[in-house]
Amino acid sequence: MLRWYQAKLASRPLLTQSITTAVLFATGDTMAQQLVEKRGFKNQDLARTGRMTLYGGAVFGPAATTWFGFLQRKVRIPGSPNLEILARVGLDQTVFASTNLFVFLSSMAIMEGTDPKDKLDSTYKTALTKNWMVWPWVQMTNFKFVPLEHRVLVVNVISLGWNCYLSYLNSGGGGGRETVLSRDELPPS
Repeated sequence: MLRWYQAKLASRPLLTQSITTAVLFATGDTMAQQLVEKRGFKNQDLARTGRMTLYGGAVFGPAATTWFGFLQRKVRIPGSPNLEILARVGLDQTVFASTNLFVFLSSMAIMEGTDPKDKLDSTYKTALTKNWMVWPWVQMTNFKFVPLEHRVLVVNVISLGWNCYLSYLNSGGGGGRETVLSRDELPPS
């Protein structure tokens, strides 16, 4: 199985990582509905899972794959590998994470037929704050020890908990700004 995945990563990296991301976003949403919200499979909101799957495969997977490649190629500090990693993490958390959360919450609101501004006002700050509690540490480890072609996969695996949290927060379960959830409820950056 690992060899097959490696071969797919080598031949079609963007497609492979997008499909993997779609599956893991769907899994994170299912975890939110079944383990956190305790809905039972008969009450699984399949439209909600579909929205998460679509976002993961069509937006986050391609964006993260492209972003990690950009960071690897363009953020170079010769002779200072640890400073280089810190620069990548800093850019990842200020540019990519903040933008991704904005796009995620806005697109979910649009797909749900609700007002993106209301969604952002009630959840963005909470989500970004929680993101910064977890993802800088994950990304430091990811950028230091994980080969480029596996970084999106590492983020996706860690993101099972984060996507569970985002799905829960997005569905109104997080209660907006005031809610502090135990987390991992972990994050993507």
